[in-house]
Amino acid sequence: MRFVKESVIEASAERVFAFHEAPDAFERLQPPWQKTEIVQPPTSLEVGTRVELRVGLGPFWQTLVAEHVAYEPGKMFADRMLKGPFASWLHKHIVSPEGPDRCVLTDDIEYELPLGLLGRIFGGGFASRQLDRMFDYRHEVTRRACEEESPSGVSPEPEPVPETVGGDKPRS
Repeated sequence: MRFVKESVIEASAERVFAFHEAPDAFERLQPPWQKTEIVQPPTSLEVGTRVELRVGLGPFWQTLVAEHVAYEPGKMFADRMLKGPFASWLHKHIVSPEGPDRCVLTDDIEYELPLGLLGRIFGGGFASRQLDRMFDYRHEVTRRACEEESPSGVSPEPEPVPETVGGDKPRS
């Protein structure tokens, strides 16, 4: 399966990539509605860097371990899930310049759900909606940080993305 999220950001590719390299970026990109405990934050985006999280899935907690497997400074980095809720996961973060003060941020994820065909049939829609929601949030955080951030490095947090029921209506 594949998930791709692209956003135009009115900031230089260098600034957007630098945001992702900041020590607090990973924490800032965690959606507030997702139960997540960062056990081992990334120390860089370089190949070999590992990240460990505990993620709440309903009443259960699951450990997720990812390792950075590709790094092109200023352009892209990629991580592969070593342990977690997906059977496989390769996530490429790509920043493409479109001029001096404009770029495209792309999250390109190739993944497989557990249980093969059964996982795709019964969990594919749910996984797709969750990825949409999470990356809508992450791209908005990045956009605000890179377009609106003050010189002090503080930016307003984005409004939470409404949770949906049935995939089409905001939950009240």
